[in-house]
Amino acid sequence: MSQSLKITPMQERMDRLQELVEFTENCQKQIQDMYDALGWSQDNEQHKEPMELCPYDPGHRVPVRSMERHKASCYLTKMGYSSEEQAEMCDPSPSYTNTSIRSFTMDKSLQNQVILQARAAAPLMKMEGVFWQGHYSYQPVDVPQNHKRAVCDLTVADRLALYDHVIGVLNQEKAVAASGNEELYVDLVSKLKKADEQNEPKTHLELMAEMRDYKRRRQSYRAKNVHITKKSYTEVIREVIQVHSEELARQWKDEHEEEDKEKEDQDEARERTSQRRRLDERRSLSSESRRSHTRHRRSREKSRERESKKKKRKRVSRSPDKHHDSKKKKKKRKDERGRSDST
Repeated sequence: MSQSLKITPMQERMDRLQELVEFTENCQKQIQDMYDALGWSQDNEQHKEPMELCPYDPGHRVPVRSMERHKASCYLTKMGYSSEEQAEMCDPSPSYTNTSIRSFTMDKSLQNQVILQARAAAPLMKMEGVFWQGHYSYQPVDVPQNHKRAVCDLTVADRLALYDHVIGVLNQEKAVAASGNEELYVDLVSKLKKADEQNEPKTHLELMAEMRDYKRRRQSYRAKNVHITKKSYTEVIREVIQVHSEELARQWKDEHEEEDKEKEDQDEARERTSQRRRLDERRSLSSESRRSHTRHRRSREKSRERESKKKKRKRVSRSPDKHHDSKKKKKKRKDERGRSDST
């Protein structure tokens, strides 16, 4: 009985194994038929693209042709940007190629260095109208890739320091570029006169200046608007937009100044009304105190008058007999005084 129990589980296992082997063989046959229909070979390595590991996530294996695009998206994902935010981002560098617009690229180390320098130059204590060291961030953060992340990760003082640094670097580059074109702003007329006096051979720049002056003296050249025709359509539109923006900025500043003046006038009027109310309240309190004092005095006088009237009434209210007796007594006294005087 025990041997039969041992044999049955072993037989079931062998049956299951045989079913699995048959299933795998069937799957391999189907795959081979599909490869044969497509004309492919399982051992052919020519159709396999070379794969590379992602530097930001070792678990990602990406084809070489799409590695750059994957690295950009994977880097943003590691920084916490969602797919919607990545879809809204765009690389503006191709727009600046073959143009006079200067661009600046900021990395994490440079950003941290600029913030540290600005914080070291800031005062230690709070001062009105000035950023102190508490307004700057102490921990280095990644360079924000959109406006929302810049507002969340960087303080107002940090953003101002980065703006000043970028503007300073671009102005230096502009000054260097202008210094390289100093020859274009040289007074060539004085040089030509000296050259004529000294009979020296003319340089290429001097010859170009003479040709330029000769063309300018022509009537056809004078009739053309050189300051417009020499510029492209985008440059002209850019200047128009700049003029309009400056005018709008001036109007906006004037309106804010007027609003500030109106607010100051309103505040002064409120202070004046509050002072008047205080004075009126004080006067009303003083007048009320005087009135109450006069009322108390009048009430006292009235009470005194009432008491005096009551006393008079009491005197008048005596009986007539008592009054007659008092008169008799007075007469007797007078008579006695007259008798004493006669004796």
